Amino acid sequence: MSSAPPAVSIGVDFGTSNTVVALSDGDGRVEAVRFDHGGRTHSVYVSALCFWEERPGAGLHPRAEGGPWAIEQFLEGRTIHRFIQSFKTFAASSAFNTTQIFRQRYKFEDLLAAFLRTLTRHAGEGFDLGAPTIMVGRPVKFAGGNPNDELAMQRYRAAFERLGAGHARYVYEPVGAAFSFARSLDHDATVLVADFGGGTSDFSVMRFSRKGGVLRAEPLGHAGIGIAGDTFDYRIVDHIVSPRLGKGTNYRSFDKVLPIPNHYYSSLARWHQLAMMRGNGDLRELQQLARTALDPAPLHDFITIVDHDLGFALYRAVSDTKVALSSNDRVEFRFAREGIDIGATVTRDDFESWIADDIERLGATVDEALAKSGITARDVEKVFLTGGTSFVPAVQRLFAERFGEARLTSADQFESIAYGLALIGHTADPDRWTFAEAA
Repeated sequence: MSSAPPAVSIGVDFGTSNTVVALSDGDGRVEAVRFDHGGRTHSVYVSALCFWEERPGAGLHPRAEGGPWAIEQFLEGRTIHRFIQSFKTFAASSAFNTTQIFRQRYKFEDLLAAFLRTLTRHAGEGFDLGAPTIMVGRPVKFAGGNPNDELAMQRYRAAFERLGAGHARYVYEPVGAAFSFARSLDHDATVLVADFGGGTSDFSVMRFSRKGGVLRAEPLGHAGIGIAGDTFDYRIVDHIVSPRLGKGTNYRSFDKVLPIPNHYYSSLARWHQLAMMRGNGDLRELQQLARTALDPAPLHDFITIVDHDLGFALYRAVSDTKVALSSNDRVEFRFAREGIDIGATVTRDDFESWIADDIERLGATVDEALAKSGITARDVEKVFLTGGTSFVPAVQRLFAERFGEARLTSADQFESIAYGLALIGHTADPDRWTFAEAA
């Protein structure tokens, strides 16, 4: 049922790598919540948590920080801590139940609620996630090999309810991006929105029109896939880093020589899983394997990365390499910490060969969104690309080949989804856009 638009609408884009919150006042004005840290003002709140104890072993509840404060606490390293990033990737995983943090076990909703509390605290006085109108983004398809979308939404609702936002509405993330883009349209148009996050890539086809100065939108079709920026990072780790840390080597078990199990390197190549290896028994198993490995040195380096929480630094080096390959044909990868020294030359041709299958699957998902919409590529007037991965040349070519470069456009890679979500809260009937609940 339609009702009068609220005075303030909040849009929350909880992302795998970064989170953005936007406020709209109903007059078409929208802005991101700002966070002051390190002498700078940020509109992006890093999706990270750092837990530590003020008095180790005292049985107290661990303290928690989020965003750039989590990174600061982690890098200072003055106490024993647990640093967790990209935990959104666990949202739809039935296999993920809890993780051990000191003497407590945390479910996904515990992590998300703790993260949102830190965000609310740093957003300053007057900011309240329990405001009457709150629109929360969700992927069209959650990340993971066999994602359980219903489970993910149960976990989202449980976390937001703890902060007084049990009434929040959930909307596909690319629909939020579409609303942000549509503000610039001066004519009726069919738009394909491609939202590339850290864990998922989502595609929505929307028909926009204006009548009497009022923007109208009709959703035509959606599709999503768990391939995005983190997947491309995975390929670099798998080809450059993992072999240097023992992938493909062997260990001795009684009278047999066996390969080091690959599942450890799957965890290494995915940041969110690497961060959990200290608490799920994998570190202890690696230490046992190193005792019988035919070449133990690479495994010892792997153990050092896990034991010293070097995943953040490793993935920063990997991500920097990926970004540099968007503007350079050849990049030198280098990771040197705690006696570990991994270096390699990575060419764009190499990288594009590693992600070729991923690009093909992204293209098939775009085709799926078009088919669900009952249109072809020729019927799309504009293609709106958002997210850092949209700048990867192979991704740009994928869309240029299907739609032509003239139809491609992009905007702020971080803020567009949250802006659009906040604007949806001011439409005549925001409940109309919560069809994502039934995905």
